[in-house]
Amino acid sequence: MSTGSGTYLLRRATGDDLGPIVGLLAADQLGSTRETAADLTPYQRAFEAIEADPAQLLLVAATPDGEVVATMQLTFIPGLARRGALRAQIEAVRVHERHRSRGLGRVMFDWAIAESRRRGCALVQLTTDRQRSDAHRFYDRLGFEASHVGYKLRL
Repeated sequence: MSTGSGTYLLRRATGDDLGPIVGLLAADQLGSTRETAADLTPYQRAFEAIEADPAQLLLVAATPDGEVVATMQLTFIPGLARRGALRAQIEAVRVHERHRSRGLGRVMFDWAIAESRRRGCALVQLTTDRQRSDAHRFYDRLGFEASHVGYKLRL
């Protein structure tokens, strides 16, 4: 895929991508307090579960030389609400700081939305931390609406 300022390959993540993905998560302003690439064992277990579940799609965007510079996870959730609608949940979106503001995030979201339509989803949803004001503006520009309030209970 081309963004006008670069060419990237958007593809399903492999086990070899795990270190770079965790690096992207840890480089984030919030992720730096909760992620670490020092021990990939818990991430490996999670990756194996994601790979085994057909409702999960973990993606990376890589440069032509193979450097992983972005990631996102799509989860397809069947439900009874909205007349049995299938929804797509987008999570863990990260773009390396050197590749931000180049259109990569938009291209990734365009692909994710198209894939969600292809799979028959009635809506695409995401959650975002209140502190991520830049991300909020980005999601607004993409047409997402801040329609709900989310809650979490840490276990």
